[in-house]
Amino acid sequence: MATSALTAIPPVAVLLPVAILVALLPRRSGHALGVLASGVAVAWVWLVPAGAHFRTTFLGFRAVLFNVDEFSRLMGLIFALIGVVAVLYSYASEAEGVQTGFALSYVATSFGAVFAGDWLTLLFFWELMAVTSTLLVWHYGGKAVRAGFRYALLHGIGGTLLMAAILQTYVVKDTFLFGSIPGGPETVGIVPGLPAALAAVGIGVNVGFIGLHAWLPDTYPRPHIAASVFLCVFTTKTGVYGMYRAFPAGNEAIAYMGGGMAVFGATFALFQNDMRRLLSYHIQSQVGYMVAGVGIGTALSQAGAFAHVFNHILYKGLLFMTAGVVIYRTGEESLKKLGGLAREMPITAVAFTVAALSIAGFPGFNGFVSKGIVIAGSHYDFVHGPVYVGGLTTLEWLLYIGGVGTFMSFIKFGYYAFFHGEYDGSVADANRGQTVAMLSVAALCIAYGVFDSALFAILPFDVTDGDVISHVYTTYTADHLVEGFALAVAGLIGFAVTKRPLKRLGRVPDVDSLYNPGVFYGTRALVVGVTELYAGADRAVVRGTSALGTIVREPNESLRNLREGRAEAEQSGRPLRAGIGFSILVLVVFVALALLALG
Repeated sequence: MATSALTAIPPVAVLLPVAILVALLPRRSGHALGVLASGVAVAWVWLVPAGAHFRTTFLGFRAVLFNVDEFSRLMGLIFALIGVVAVLYSYASEAEGVQTGFALSYVATSFGAVFAGDWLTLLFFWELMAVTSTLLVWHYGGKAVRAGFRYALLHGIGGTLLMAAILQTYVVKDTFLFGSIPGGPETVGIVPGLPAALAAVGIGVNVGFIGLHAWLPDTYPRPHIAASVFLCVFTTKTGVYGMYRAFPAGNEAIAYMGGGMAVFGATFALFQNDMRRLLSYHIQSQVGYMVAGVGIGTALSQAGAFAHVFNHILYKGLLFMTAGVVIYRTGEESLKKLGGLAREMPITAVAFTVAALSIAGFPGFNGFVSKGIVIAGSHYDFVHGPVYVGGLTTLEWLLYIGGVGTFMSFIKFGYYAFFHGEYDGSVADANRGQTVAMLSVAALCIAYGVFDSALFAILPFDVTDGDVISHVYTTYTADHLVEGFALAVAGLIGFAVTKRPLKRLGRVPDVDSLYNPGVFYGTRALVVGVTELYAGADRAVVRGTSALGTIVREPNESLRNLREGRAEAEQSGRPLRAGIGFSILVLVVFVALALLALG
């Protein structure tokens, strides 16, 4: 249990009320409160003792509303750190207080999910996270509204599948508690079979499995530039955390999916000219490394997965901040309309360069450390697979190919935005608040790359202890350095070769070009079909009721009208059978409906 009343109060209980206050207070004081609250969350995560938890009963079931272990502590620490920076960036980028309030509620519900001690609590905050992030997207209006609807629909389906998996697991285990909780089940994770498949797909929506990923590039480029900084952090990384809770022993298919995501996301990122759309595809690619690490299922690979979660939040948040500053100053989203900005915006260019080298895994930057751990796990702890060439496993090849694609993508981004040509006109660099936010995160990207022991100290498994992991990991070895430089050279050559065809390339369709219209027109057809069916039945009942009422009230008059109608029909040669048949049919339908209503 927690050692004091302070550490017994989870951040979600503080951040949610603060989010409301941020939305109501004047913009300056509201954002200052948001920075302060996020800073307090950092202190809470750092000070709360391991094993602290809060038991209660939720909906009649045993629940643990928050539980502190090494996995949740790492997630909470990086969530709180980026929260401080993102709120500062929001203020500097002229975000409204209401928008930042929605963003902080998104942060709060993400905290609730990663500190949950049971599946029921995690699911509760998982769904609230989808709601708060949707509100954050919708607040911007315009094209973000329709993208937000698609986002909400897909995440609603994913959450429903996860709920089904959790309920089936409860039937087997008779508890929602995680295995790490005292009194929890002996076996951890989601039970095998159909529940595991449902959980993989449900969580796969959040992490961006291939085929379930299109909400990422569809949604994240739409809202305010500051909203994108929040969005790029929490949903996918909470998904990685959920994937670990569901599959703590790993899963081969999930590992291969992660490798495929690394290649697919990097490839489609290369095709993009919209800056935030390019970055969104690279979320899928980088999360692929994390998913692969979870899927491998060993202490080494899972340490690498969560190291990459930590590092990715830093450099991806920084990348969205730099892109946001470019949009903020120029009003342009497309790389085709930019160029030569390094001379006009040197601070932003430096921050981008640090983030690009970090995400690409260049030696000396934090991405090099965490990617190396995951790749080591794929080499030492995973099956060889169908393509075992040069002593490298199939999964290892996929991760290396994804690495080359990452270098190519960010060489393209930097080349067209900052270093190629000249920008037409004069443009200011980042303002003071944006500069502080960006350079702070850039410093952390370098610090965790140079002082890798600082990163190792917060990982759930000690990658330097041979008793804990299968193979002791050392970051700066000759082999690792050669790999890092080789990937960079391959990326340079790859961009040089593909530069001309990529420049001529238009928008490449993704799976959403199929299922977005399909869902739209399919839903429309369903609604129209049901509405018209109801309207037709309603008209038939009204006519039948009217005819029956006339017969009951004035039977003689009805018979006289019937005889006159028959006589006229005989005189004109028009048969009356169809009319009588329809009347009988209407009467039968009416009687049947009446009997159903009475029964």
